[in-house]
Amino acid sequence: MINSSRFKLGLAIPTLNEAGNIGTLLDGLHDAMSSMPIDYEFIVVDDDSKDGTAEIARQYASRDSRVRVFTRQGKRGLAGAVMYGWGQTDANLLGVIDADLQHPPEVLPRLVEPVMNGNDLAIASRYVATENNGLDNWNWLRALISRFGTLATAPLQKKHMRIRDPLSGFFVMRRECIEGLELQPEG
Repeated sequence: MINSSRFKLGLAIPTLNEAGNIGTLLDGLHDAMSSMPIDYEFIVVDDDSKDGTAEIARQYASRDSRVRVFTRQGKRGLAGAVMYGWGQTDANLLGVIDADLQHPPEVLPRLVEPVMNGNDLAIASRYVATENNGLDNWNWLRALISRFGTLATAPLQKKHMRIRDPLSGFFVMRRECIEGLELQPEG
């Protein structure tokens, strides 16, 4: 039996002009996590959106203390926003999800559980369980770039690793995996 009280998830949600998606995403994430027996927080890191994304997220935060919102003014970049978000939490499980609804929020518990069970990392893949290997709504160029990126990272993976979508942008890991590392986010 897992001692769930020793786990807390801090999920970074980097945003830039996602007013049309952020509410749906937060609702979906809350629904997904409602059955999970762990503490969690959703950390929206907005890169100074002009469409009201941060304001919508703050409305959610005013109703639920597990939603926290930070606005980075004059800064841009996905990696920097994720690192900033992780720096705002004491959670021992760290995750990230794109705010554009590219990833189904209901998958989150399926990423959290393996990490709670001892895995260091769980990555959601966009290439499984759909008719077209996850690429149903992608134009040909986006699909090609994604596949090329996946192939390009293959030589970097250890033989026993099975990472089908290393560029996914939706994963959960143990904080200890990055503690002590000097991460220098670019982009």
